[in-house]
Amino acid sequence: MTIPSLYPAQPDPGPTPATPLPPGNGDKSRRRLVVERFLRHRMAVTGLIILAALMICCYGAAWIAPHPRNAQDLLSGAVPPSGEHWLGTDDLGRDYLTELLYAGQVSLTVGLGVAVLSTVVGTLVGATAGLVGGWIDELIMRVTDLFLIIPAIALLALAMQTLSPSPETIVLVLAGLGWTVIARVVRSQVISLREKEFVQAARVLGASKMSIIGRHLLPNLLGVIIVNASLSVAAAIILESTLSFLGFGIQPPQSSWGNMLNQAAGLVGTPKDYLLYAPGVAILLTVLAVNFLGDGLRDAFDHRSRQ
Repeated sequence: MTIPSLYPAQPDPGPTPATPLPPGNGDKSRRRLVVERFLRHRMAVTGLIILAALMICCYGAAWIAPHPRNAQDLLSGAVPPSGEHWLGTDDLGRDYLTELLYAGQVSLTVGLGVAVLSTVVGTLVGATAGLVGGWIDELIMRVTDLFLIIPAIALLALAMQTLSPSPETIVLVLAGLGWTVIARVVRSQVISLREKEFVQAARVLGASKMSIIGRHLLPNLLGVIIVNASLSVAAAIILESTLSFLGFGIQPPQSSWGNMLNQAAGLVGTPKDYLLYAPGVAILLTVLAVNFLGDGLRDAFDHRSRQ
C-alpha cells in the first residue's frame, strides 16, 4: 500500500497572482470574472455539489441517519444490504449507513481542520518572511525546511501512541507540519509582489508591515491560498484514513472512514465484503471532489485563463 505524502518535495505554487487592481469597480469585475470562470468548469461545479452533499449528510446525520447511532443487534450480526438497511449492517448489527455518516464527521473535520489551521499559520509566516526579508526570512525558511523533512505518518503514529488517539491530535499534528507548504508558496508570491508600485506607495504613506500584508498583499494572493487549502483537505483525509487503516488512528468507539476500512480488512471475496466498499467509495468521492474543486479554483483565479 502506497502511503501518501502531505508534503511534496516541490509544491505547486498554484496560479500566478493576478495583476493588482485598485479597490472599487475593478474588484467587483474581477470577482464576477472569477465566478464565471469557475461555473464554466463543470467538474469543479460537480465536485462542489458532491462535497456539499457529503457535508450536509454527515454533519446532519442526527436528522438524516435512518437508525440511531451505535444501535446494536448482536443476534442478527452482519446482514447484507436490504430495504431496511441500505448498506447492510456490521458484525455488531449496527446500521452501516448510519455509522458511515457519523464516521464522515470525523474524517471531514480532520480534513477541514488541518486545511484551516495550516493555511492560516502558513499564510502569515510566508507573508511575513517574504515581505520582511533579510535574516528573518532566512531563519523562517530554514525552520520550514526542517519541518519538511519530518515524516508525517511516523510522527502521527508516535503522537497517537503517546497522546490521546483523537481527531484533535491528528489535526494539530498535521497542521503543525502542513503549514510549511503554503508558507513557501505564499513567500514566493509575496517576493514577486513586494516591489510593485502599490506596495511601495503604501510604504511611503507610512503603512505598517502588517497593514501591507493584510490590506494589500493577501487580497492579491487569495487565489493561491484557496487552491492550496483545498488540496490540503484531500491530503489530510487520505493521511488520516491511512493511519486509521494501519491501526494507529481513531480508535473505537469513535469511527472514521479509515477506521471502518481497517475493521473490514480481509473481507474481499467474502459475503461481508460490502463492509469494505462503502467507506472506500466515500473517501474516493471526497478526495476526487476536493481535487476537482481545487482545479476549478486554480483556473478561476488564474488571470491567464481564457476570457
